[in-house]
This record gives sequence, structure tokens and C-alpha cells, in this order.
Amino acid sequence: MNVLCRLALIVLLAGISRHAAADTPDLISSLKQGGYVLIFRHTATDDSQKDVYPFKFDDMSAQRQLSEKGREAARQIGTAIKDLAIPIGDVYTSRLNRAAEAGKLISGREVKPVDALTDSSNASASGMANPTGANAKAGQAVRQLVDAPPQAGTNTVLVTHKTNIADAFGKDAGNVGEGEAFVYKAGSSGPATFAGRITLADWIAKAGR
Repeated sequence: MNVLCRLALIVLLAGISRHAAADTPDLISSLKQGGYVLIFRHTATDDSQKDVYPFKFDDMSAQRQLSEKGREAARQIGTAIKDLAIPIGDVYTSRLNRAAEAGKLISGREVKPVDALTDSSNASASGMANPTGANAKAGQAVRQLVDAPPQAGTNTVLVTHKTNIADAFGKDAGNVGEGEAFVYKAGSSGPATFAGRITLADWIAKAGR
């Protein structure tokens, strides 16, 4: 019976995944109306660099930076957002430069670095590799930003790290890809509601139509 239950669950989750993927173009179109919060994991970084003193925020040499692949991915997302006429309002990022740079390339504007989005794993490799969602205080700070209504007619962009997203939304969110966005719809009252996930490939496919 346990085996049958597991198989049924796998089939159900597969169906949900296909449904979510099918709805992604509609979700991207809905962003043109504003009223959403997009929380991105920063794009790809240069693995040859190490976070020696990552919280010396003005010392770029002590932080891992975006790779050229990561910069190009952020530019592609930004180009798609511009071409699709998606209005961007406030842009908040981690204080680490890789997230701030990704935010600038994605939004095409200056960003506001904040503590709530700064790497909650303290740049620990083990912390990033095993997101558990146990850091309740960090997760609450992220959720407060997600729940804040965007400026009228715009969407808020947040750029953070894998661990912060897992802290805010649970360990299952730890599979967020580089450059992927979780999208939330602001409510008239109460917390924002989850609307879907958008990958780099989704942006490119939608903008290419």
C-alpha cells in the first residue's frame, strides 16, 4: 500500500509540474498589470572565486562574483522584461555584489541592498548545499518583503540567495535554480499568494514569440 501511495503521489506531482509549466506564459503576461513580487535567486557565479570575507561588502576581491555566463543570463532576463513592457518598481537585493549586480542587470536600474536578502547561510558552503528552511528569523524577514504591496502599477523585484529562499518558503524551495524567480501576487489584505515560478528559459521563450 505504501508503494502504491508513493506512486500516486509521484504521478500527482508530475501533473502539477506540467500544469505549472503550461501556465508560465500566462503568468509572465499577467506581470504587465503590476501587483506582483518576483524573488530571484542570483544568476551563475564564478566557482573559481571564493567567499573569503564576503561581508566586507566594499571589497569585491573577497566575494564570489557573477561569472560571464551569469551576467549574460541576467541581461537576457532584463531584455525580456523590457521587451515585454513589464513595469518594475522597487528593486531590493542582497548586500553581496553578485546579487546586487544581477538585480541591476535584470531591472535596468539602481538597487537597494538590504540585510533581509543577504546570504543567511553566512556564505557557508555547507549551508548553501543543505537548505533546511530552519532559519525562521531570516525567512520571516524575506516574507515581509514579499508580502509588501508593490507601488501601484508596478512589480517589485527581489534578488537573493538559495538559502534565503529556502528559509522563507521551506526546504522544498531549495531546488530554485540560478536566475529562477518565485512569483507572488500581492493581496488586498494578508500575505501574498504564490503565483508560479519563472526560469531564464521561460523569459527567453516568451520574449521570442
